[in-house]
Amino acid sequence: MTRGIGKSREETLIEMSETGSPSEEENNGLYRQLDSGSPPHDKIWRKRALFLKYRSRGGKASIAEIAMGYSLPMMTTQFSSCALITVIKQDLLLEKRPLKDVCACVQVDKQHQSKDSVYFRDGLRRIDFILSYVEDKDGERKEERRKIYEANLKNVGLQLELEDKSESEDGKTYFLKIHTPWDVLATYADVLKIKVPFKVNDVPDNHEAPASWLFTPLRLPDHVMHPEPDYFTSPFDKSKTDFFLIDDKETFFPPSTRNRIVYYILSRCTYNKDDKLNKDKRGIKRLLNNGTYTSAFPLHDCRYWTRSRDSSCESERYSLYRYWARFLRFYKEQPLNLIRRYYGEKIGIYFAWLGFYTEMLFYAAVVGLACFIYGAATYHDAVWTKEICDENIGGNIVMCPLCDKKCGYWKLNSTCNSTWQSHLFDNTATVFFAIFMGIWVTLFLEFWKRRQARLEYEWDLVDFEEEQQRLQLRPEYETKCTSKRLNRVTQEMEWILDQTLADLLGKVFLCWATVVLWISLIIASIIGVIAYRLAVFAALASFMKDSPTNKLEVVGSLITPQLATSVTASCINFIIIMILNFLYERVAIWITDMEIPKTHVEYENKLTVKMFLFQFVNYYSSCFYVAFFKGKFVGYPGKYAYMFNEWSGLRNEECDPGGCLIELTTQLVIVMAGKQVWGNIQEALVPWLQNWWKSRSARSHPESLYSRWEQDYDLQNFSQFGLFYEYLEMVIQFGFITLFVASFPLAPLLALMNNILEVRVDAWKLTTQFRRPVAAKAHSIGAWDEILNMIAIFSVVTNAFIVAFTSDMIPRLVYLYAYHPGTELTMKGYINNSLSIFNISEIPFKNSPDPSENPPWFSSSVTTCRYRDYRYPPGHEHEYSHTMQFWHILAAKMAFIIIMEHVVFVVKFFVAWIIPDVPSDVKARVKRERYLIQEYLHNYEVEKLKLQLSQSGDQCICPEIASTVKHEVLSECLT
Repeated sequence: MTRGIGKSREETLIEMSETGSPSEEENNGLYRQLDSGSPPHDKIWRKRALFLKYRSRGGKASIAEIAMGYSLPMMTTQFSSCALITVIKQDLLLEKRPLKDVCACVQVDKQHQSKDSVYFRDGLRRIDFILSYVEDKDGERKEERRKIYEANLKNVGLQLELEDKSESEDGKTYFLKIHTPWDVLATYADVLKIKVPFKVNDVPDNHEAPASWLFTPLRLPDHVMHPEPDYFTSPFDKSKTDFFLIDDKETFFPPSTRNRIVYYILSRCTYNKDDKLNKDKRGIKRLLNNGTYTSAFPLHDCRYWTRSRDSSCESERYSLYRYWARFLRFYKEQPLNLIRRYYGEKIGIYFAWLGFYTEMLFYAAVVGLACFIYGAATYHDAVWTKEICDENIGGNIVMCPLCDKKCGYWKLNSTCNSTWQSHLFDNTATVFFAIFMGIWVTLFLEFWKRRQARLEYEWDLVDFEEEQQRLQLRPEYETKCTSKRLNRVTQEMEWILDQTLADLLGKVFLCWATVVLWISLIIASIIGVIAYRLAVFAALASFMKDSPTNKLEVVGSLITPQLATSVTASCINFIIIMILNFLYERVAIWITDMEIPKTHVEYENKLTVKMFLFQFVNYYSSCFYVAFFKGKFVGYPGKYAYMFNEWSGLRNEECDPGGCLIELTTQLVIVMAGKQVWGNIQEALVPWLQNWWKSRSARSHPESLYSRWEQDYDLQNFSQFGLFYEYLEMVIQFGFITLFVASFPLAPLLALMNNILEVRVDAWKLTTQFRRPVAAKAHSIGAWDEILNMIAIFSVVTNAFIVAFTSDMIPRLVYLYAYHPGTELTMKGYINNSLSIFNISEIPFKNSPDPSENPPWFSSSVTTCRYRDYRYPPGHEHEYSHTMQFWHILAAKMAFIIIMEHVVFVVKFFVAWIIPDVPSDVKARVKRERYLIQEYLHNYEVEKLKLQLSQSGDQCICPEIASTVKHEVLSECLT
């Protein structure tokens, strides 16, 4: 090696090693405080110039000398790592030497690392994944597994670096850092058919909403909404790297794609020496389950409350927290492209759907609020409510006892308040709102299809399902496969699961028998709650007769035995729902695992169906009981119907004097609101408390000791079912606001307020409280789309039945047009017409109230009582049998159901037909992209052939074979 003139080698190296330190912001993930004697920053560049001058004179320094020349002071004096690494990187590129050659030379101990470091100790190789483990009693077996597994990872081409337990915050956890070099990334990007840019999108974007300036306050900065330009993309091909727009191989694949590739490798890498002997020994999931590793996760790129000190770090987590995860940003749009870039398409599509659903809820909430206001404004115009509250009408009507023995006679005007409450929801606007919601849900689903189609194009998910189906085989499925067969579509051999017809039928029977068993448990619990209602109502009626609460001025008249029974039963039912839900989740996962689904999509769909069937019965059964069964099979005085038999003493429930609709509203509010409050507590408060407890000791340590991987290790793990539960929560809510919305027009408003909070709570917990999830692709919301369509169709039927059978709307209309007195249309006399008469003397002793239960005004002069039904009075030749008016009302109810269903379904299907699922501009862009791919690939091959012809001359044209390191490729499609 030629040395500098007039200087020895040692003098040259010492001179080159005098370094300064740049500002903290330029620290590239490495940080050390400067003392007062540190040389200025510009000396770095002076030393670089000296070194380049020294090299230009013929010097050919070794890699070790280059590293020594720049980083020798790292172990002794102050240094500027950012400048050093930048200089070394540039010098190595000039020397045409691989960056990995300097890795063993540039080492920085933990005391010099910033807490924002996402690099190996060399500061060059980015950490794509972290594995952690601790030593325990079974350490030898686990150590052997780790040794083999990590050796196999190296054989694949991954680069590993271990952080010893002595450098960890707790002193017992090892952290294994994983980096994926370009060759491995390119190989698996080819295997997974990851789409990458090859040309800037030249199709003009005319997708501009009218009067968009009105929404300017809701907009986010353009660099947040569009973090990268719009490109035409094509599946990556490792043999055609010059076809794609590759400016920098280190940043060509974003971190989300890198961690997805690493996880794909980790899930398929074996931990035994010969995978043919024991195929089960494969994948990071099994190693996590048996305790070989304690966690596996990709790193967040920075702390969420501040940008990274490394200028090359994207700090996307900070941008997400600043512009998205704060509640004060609730009125802003969501940065969906940034969410997708950071977390992957699967999480991005969830937040896109949740945001769109929340936007559409705004229109339903406005209409529902208008219907509620209409009910409040027209209260004084309702003749039937005035008659009930009138002392001369309702005050003179004596009603029959509501239960045996413990319930006395009562006057109709005592239900004045409940009648007023019922009118808020049971009015003419109810019918309009039920029809409106049937159309709204269709518009929501159709417009979501269009929004989803646009996202599929923008996020390179067109034809995703066909391309990814065979690349999404579950490792759990692969380990059970024992033979191969020819795929008729791809004409390639693929693994199949050998199982007989008996095995398949046995699994299906066992799985669905388990589901039916748990659904039966729900029905049994509902029957228990009904028995509670029947048993407690009589006790509360006797107890609350002389209760001090009756003397309260404002709420005394509102606290009735019916209300108390309904509220307590609803609360008990909610507690039972949550307990059964907690238990069944584990059962559903177990039986789905037992089925061994082939792909991830198939697994999620099977689990979704099982969970939703259970949740549907669990959450909605109590509402169905109140809406369609309570008060419908009561009988009449002297011949009441009982729940089990006459000797049980549990008489079937009657509706509240104000009607069953107000009870359905109460049930709906308690279950829906309770679930939302409990869900937010589980989602936000519990993870925060757990993280606070885990990181309490780390808060007293200097920042330089609490590394990026330790910070993320102390966060909660985002499980593979995390997103599943988010969807389930929202779909259950969707069912509440569609299936029973006719009973509670304010349900969309409650859902809207909850979802505004839900978006920010989900964003906050994902950004601040959970480890970074492994990025995953998804082109739609999956099986939930079919479930939403099913609920939408079913909701038309349920709302029609609620209006017909639970509401009093149809009986009033029949009275108004067919049974009103006089010649003018009037509702006067409706209350008297809707109540039947019974002789008190004919009430059996077992049904008669105890004398002590009767009110003071009751005397022997009262000979008849009234009850809700349409039956002939005593003394009539058909006494106590249904009148003709009852059959007219029943016919009107059935006619209303048929007419409403047909009208809504016709409108629904017409709207679905007239609105195309894919916008026209998206179709044009997809066609343009496919055309360009063919054209550019053709031109690329032609130019490549011309180049080979011009270089070969008269020689034989032979393909150039690149001399690259061969690594094992872990892919079921290549084995």
